[in-house]
Amino acid sequence: MKLAITAILSTSLMSLAVSAWAADYPNMTIRAATANPEGSLHTEAINYFKEIVESESEGNIRVQTFYGGSMGDEQANVRQLRTQEIHLAVLAVGNLTPFASKANIYYLPYLFPDIEDAYTLFEHEEFNAKVADEIAQQSGTRPLSWLIGGYRHLTNSRKPIETIDDLQGLRVRTPPVEVQMETFRAWGVEPLPLAWTETFSGLQQGVIDGQENPHSVNRDQKFWEVQSHVTELSYLLWVGPVLVGEAWFQGLDEATQELVSRAASEAARHVWQWSAEQEQLALEASLQQGMQLSELQDEEVWQERARSIWPMFHEHVGGEALINEALEIMGQ
Repeated sequence: MKLAITAILSTSLMSLAVSAWAADYPNMTIRAATANPEGSLHTEAINYFKEIVESESEGNIRVQTFYGGSMGDEQANVRQLRTQEIHLAVLAVGNLTPFASKANIYYLPYLFPDIEDAYTLFEHEEFNAKVADEIAQQSGTRPLSWLIGGYRHLTNSRKPIETIDDLQGLRVRTPPVEVQMETFRAWGVEPLPLAWTETFSGLQQGVIDGQENPHSVNRDQKFWEVQSHVTELSYLLWVGPVLVGEAWFQGLDEATQELVSRAASEAARHVWQWSAEQEQLALEASLQQGMQLSELQDEEVWQERARSIWPMFHEHVGGEALINEALEIMGQ
């Protein structure tokens, strides 16, 4: 895979360039947290970041990790970055947007109809640096890189979904996130924002017919026990920042800033490949458990209706011009 080769070569060359300066790194501890458990893409990113930083600083810089919500939920982690209780966190972009509305630019439906679009945008240094500066100004936190997970696919217990007409009448759970709820409304159904902790039981009891999540979540939650059909959508891609506290980051010396930034970027590219592999394995596991896979015959209709809600979020993302700039970078 091109991404993997690029990441390996980049890491190797940069390691040679900085190894001579390892002794100059200050003795310090970076406290890194995620609300997610070991084995998640969040911890995969932090572990990779930790390996690079500790190796290249020859142990001068240590990374102390806090996993599984031991430091609170994802929004609590954002607050802790601002007070320097922790220094680095990995979370879903949706939990950054309450603090920085500009982050919504990465969470529009069908912004990334093909995952290669996401790779293209997140590799564009100038665009992401500009957005990062704006997020830092709004939230007091700075994204150093962006992780890419799987698309949120639709599962249900009633029937195959191959057209938008098949969706009508289904009771579908979404998280209480405005962009997702408005997307389903654009598709002609009223979503049910059931709490995540109640989703499995809601499916089991027939309160809801379906839900949408990446294949890895569907596998890990064993949704095949209460869902018989899965339809692959490309409407919303899981993305999340490797996020640092702005005041802490700006207080680092130049060499340490460079190492932290580079390690975050390398960790993100590692996770891009790792996550793609995990999503395929998760789909295969779900199908082996009896779920039936359907493909959309009219996804252009789903995309057109979903993108029709973008004007509702122009103010949140900083204007239509920023969206158009992202689309131009991706060649859309």
